[in-house]
Amino acid sequence: MTKSLHTAYWFLLLCVVLQSCGVDARLKRADKEYAIGEYFSAGKIYQSVYANMDYRRRQLRASAAFRQGECNRLDNQPSKAANAYLAAIRNKYGDDIVYLRDAEVLQQAGNYAAAINNYKTYLKGHPDDQLAKNGLAGCQQAAAEAKLHPTFEIKYAGQFNSRNSSDYCPAFTDAEADALVFTSTRPGATNRKPSAITGFSQGDLYISEKNVAGQWEKPRPMDGGFNTDLDEGTPSFTQDGRTIYFTRCPAANGQNLGAQIYMASRSGGQWTEPQPVVLFKDSTITAAHPAISAHGDTLYFVSDAPGGFGEKDIWMSVREDGKWATPQDMGAQINTAGNEMFPFAAPDGSLYFSSNGHAGLGGLDIYHAVKTKDGWNVIHMPMPINSNADDFGITFKYGRLEGFFSSNRGNSRGYDHIWSFEQPVNEYVLSGFVADNHKQRLGDAIVRMVGTDGTNARIRVKKDGTFRFSLRPNADYVFLATCRGYLNEASKLSTQGVKESKAYALNFSLIPIGKPVELENIFYDFGKWTLTKESETSLNALVKILKDNPNITIELDSHTDRVGTAAFNQTLSEKRAQSVVDYLIQAGISADRLTAKGFGSSQPVTVDAALAKKYPFLKEGVSLDDTLINALTPDQQAIANQINRRTEFRVIKTTYGLQ
Repeated sequence: MTKSLHTAYWFLLLCVVLQSCGVDARLKRADKEYAIGEYFSAGKIYQSVYANMDYRRRQLRASAAFRQGECNRLDNQPSKAANAYLAAIRNKYGDDIVYLRDAEVLQQAGNYAAAINNYKTYLKGHPDDQLAKNGLAGCQQAAAEAKLHPTFEIKYAGQFNSRNSSDYCPAFTDAEADALVFTSTRPGATNRKPSAITGFSQGDLYISEKNVAGQWEKPRPMDGGFNTDLDEGTPSFTQDGRTIYFTRCPAANGQNLGAQIYMASRSGGQWTEPQPVVLFKDSTITAAHPAISAHGDTLYFVSDAPGGFGEKDIWMSVREDGKWATPQDMGAQINTAGNEMFPFAAPDGSLYFSSNGHAGLGGLDIYHAVKTKDGWNVIHMPMPINSNADDFGITFKYGRLEGFFSSNRGNSRGYDHIWSFEQPVNEYVLSGFVADNHKQRLGDAIVRMVGTDGTNARIRVKKDGTFRFSLRPNADYVFLATCRGYLNEASKLSTQGVKESKAYALNFSLIPIGKPVELENIFYDFGKWTLTKESETSLNALVKILKDNPNITIELDSHTDRVGTAAFNQTLSEKRAQSVVDYLIQAGISADRLTAKGFGSSQPVTVDAALAKKYPFLKEGVSLDDTLINALTPDQQAIANQINRRTEFRVIKTTYGLQ
């Protein structure tokens, strides 16, 4: 019995030793693959080691979990990375960098509240860390950006994308924008095993062209010597479409040797054999993601060359005497301690690129850098172009805010896909009609429009009196409606600051010349001539008519009902007419353009079609005199008296102030 126990003890000890040796060996293998950038395969080993490691080796478990998180983060699996970093934190990982890394992947997963907590934890020990400060600012601005009205519309570009593969970094082949080249990991172009770096198949260049109907054709591998057993992608073309630059990742003995930029040219439709572009004397320096300027004289690219600001920076080189000059780092206004990648050189000299170092929504975000006298002004592209996922590889139609970009948003497996975007042109449309004061349309009216945008138009309305104008953004307009035999009417409208399409309605009601026009809603105190507050709206409308028509003079006529003596009603009406004149004078109208007259109850109303329609007991053409009113019921008499009580105006002259 004692001998058996002794044997079991040594057997268990041997198992522990062997297991420990096995764990250490696998960790060394994982560390080696991690060092050469094979994050996918290294991450799987770290995950296995962590899961099977003795709980008593807490420090080593924490290290394995952190390294797994790093592999998952670099391999674009933020959710898995967040779980691994959490395991490292629980096992008391000794470097607080884990809080920064966890914050970054939580931000990329859209968990801004948790990301903010981790950024703040890290900043306690590193208050000057710009990467952490930018990350915190990005989380805090995400909620504010989500409330803004989107200035771009995006759509999933299914005509280019494949299932269970990545499609990304689109580029128009020339200024015509009728052919698109992009990177794809779909099977079919070349047969290769999955990349040890990403776990996905390596990329090839595919092309899609528009047919005669303007529809995109099914993508196919690019002709020529572009696609090999190596990894190719990130194309960029000169504006004339005759030169292409792209990235190829060479390998030797199964080992990744970084990335290198290649170029090819064509004439007559055939591409030359791609040749490497020599940018650094040291051939071991990685150069990738080329972006050639429109005329081919400046090359922007991504490199981890010494002298940069972070992990990967954007560099540039100028072509001099047929050779590329010594590359220059783009500087601290563009590059950060993080990664700046996937540049696009716009024809106007500005630069678009992606970064996870500037303040953003998470992962890689797209930025627009505009050249200024002091360097570069870097602008974060708004939602929905940017999201908490990776957004990168943008390309534009020449001279338009429209094109395609790449994103892995909404894809749990991390596949990148191509999306379209455009900035809708806001439409500002004005429509309306011109009618008289009885709402009868005036088919021979004219509407004049003058705008601060230079517009000066004179439009005759349609037979039904309607009109329609297209307006421009950020402009002020003045309109004047005219018609023979009627007073002019003016109006104003502005599109200043209007960010969305909008339909405007503007209707004109013209006053006839020489005919009495009732001023509606003119009220006086009972038995008096004092105007009430409720009368101001109608009186101010009359002020506007007089100012719109500065060459007219008018007569103000006041009428009473039959209640009271004739003498009393005559005096009351005269004073009421004068009260209106006094109001107009106080509003700035010259007294010599105004005449007040009172008629008491001597001019009862003659019923027109509108009154007859409104009050069926009244017949069109009859006068509301004593004889008719006496024959009505008491309620009908009250209505007739109310109709007779009125203030009118009519145009006397149209030549005031003219020689």
